[in-house]
Amino acid sequence: MRNRGRRQGVGMIANGPPPAAAATLYVGDVMHQRMKPFGHRFRYRVFSLAIDLDRLDEADRSSVLFSVNRPNLVSFRECDHSDSRTTRAHADELLAHAGIRATRIILVCYPRIFGYVFNPLSVYYAYDDAGQVSALIYEVRNTFGERHSYVCPVDRGQASDAGIRQVCDKLFHVSPFIEMDMRYHFRMLPPGREIRWRILETDKHGPLLAATFAGQQASLTTAALAGLLLRLPFLTAKIVGGIHWEALKLWLKGARYIRRPAPPPPHSVVLSEQIPDAAE
Repeated sequence: MRNRGRRQGVGMIANGPPPAAAATLYVGDVMHQRMKPFGHRFRYRVFSLAIDLDRLDEADRSSVLFSVNRPNLVSFRECDHSDSRTTRAHADELLAHAGIRATRIILVCYPRIFGYVFNPLSVYYAYDDAGQVSALIYEVRNTFGERHSYVCPVDRGQASDAGIRQVCDKLFHVSPFIEMDMRYHFRMLPPGREIRWRILETDKHGPLLAATFAGQQASLTTAALAGLLLRLPFLTAKIVGGIHWEALKLWLKGARYIRRPAPPPPHSVVLSEQIPDAAE
């Protein structure tokens, strides 16, 4: 009999090393679940790009359907993540605030589809000389065009076979239906055979929202991109439209509107702390 239960994901060791290619795809599902003051849940199919920030020229040659810093059906543009500098220089500057120098940086994000993209969350994985993740940068965007980066060094005790577990205070307004006095609890499986993100948002009374992304590695080839474009041709519109559609449903359920505060500085460095039970 086929097992219809949730498939058990691999651990850090079994997941293997980060992708060797300059650019790789991860195909999977995003899920959001709100626990209070009422239940609300949705899931949708997506694909993400994992790109080595030192090998953009090589990534640009991966497929005739994919380009870096120039138009194509699927593309990656550095200006979506940094201003006048290269994305690598931008990430290096953020890491320097935490006293970290990275040997390799892989950025996981949504690519542009037909020239358009919106990334609610992009994650930079900084690797040291030994090939271990030394820091993560959580780059968060909201629908008001604002961006904030949480720079989180990976300290002793945060990494286990289950993934990298980190905690930080919420400093940046994202949802008009969630207060600012919240904490993020991250459990991240770095890119390998699979990738997994688990983010639990809590208030002083406990969990309020869980968000996950789980994807399987796929080579960035013309055949793979063509298949994904046929199945998910409106990925960007799906993400942006989904955000507003789910917000409307929350409002209709009676969620209280939270006025947007002034934005914080563009980045923050998160110091290590003991992981509380709420992250379990």
